[in-house]
Amino acid sequence: MSTLDLNDINMKKGYYYETIITTFNEDNENNAAPIGIAIKSIDEITCRIFKGSKTLENIRLNKKFIVNITRNPLYLTLSTVGNLEDKYFQFHNKDKNYPYLKEVEAYIICEITKIKDIDKNNDPVRKAKAGFIKAKVCEIVKLNKCVNPLNRSIYSLLESLVNYTRIDIVDKDMQNYYLDRLDESERIINKVGSNEEKKAILILKSKLKEKGFEISKKYY
Repeated sequence: MSTLDLNDINMKKGYYYETIITTFNEDNENNAAPIGIAIKSIDEITCRIFKGSKTLENIRLNKKFIVNITRNPLYLTLSTVGNLEDKYFQFHNKDKNYPYLKEVEAYIICEITKIKDIDKNNDPVRKAKAGFIKAKVCEIVKLNKCVNPLNRSIYSLLESLVNYTRIDIVDKDMQNYYLDRLDESERIINKVGSNEEKKAILILKSKLKEKGFEISKKYY
């Protein structure tokens, strides 16, 4: 089933999702890399990809790429630490130049509409050069009836909630660790989370403050 409405695969405007982007080079060698994407409309996405990566080189070359929607931990790990073997790839067409990953929930074929070089000055990775990419959706292929795109903000919130339940029964060093993790979780939630998740982390910080913990005012 194909559609051009990202809402049909539960990807909503204004949200960020963790995906795996697959591309190919001039020798038809496949590449997969974990990339976060932002949804700008029902048929437009943006992303930032660090310079020097094979993914950015391939996108500049071909002007197209495929976004894979998956929660497969093996795919996410292998594409982060190296590359996936050819046995994990399938192809959208007979020319074998649109590789996507086997057993994903859905995949999106995208075509570049704009690409420019930027410096990511507002990121923890300082002075990192990247390519900012804007792309239109050419086709969405839904392989599962229910598609659940991955957003890491909910996991950051869950970690903070677990730490909250333990903070009164651990030693001072562990308490400080939990509070440091809370800052990082809030940074992630403010960057990629929903309004509900942003409200939730503020409630949690308020409750910790009531308990007498010194709460960072960086995001408070």
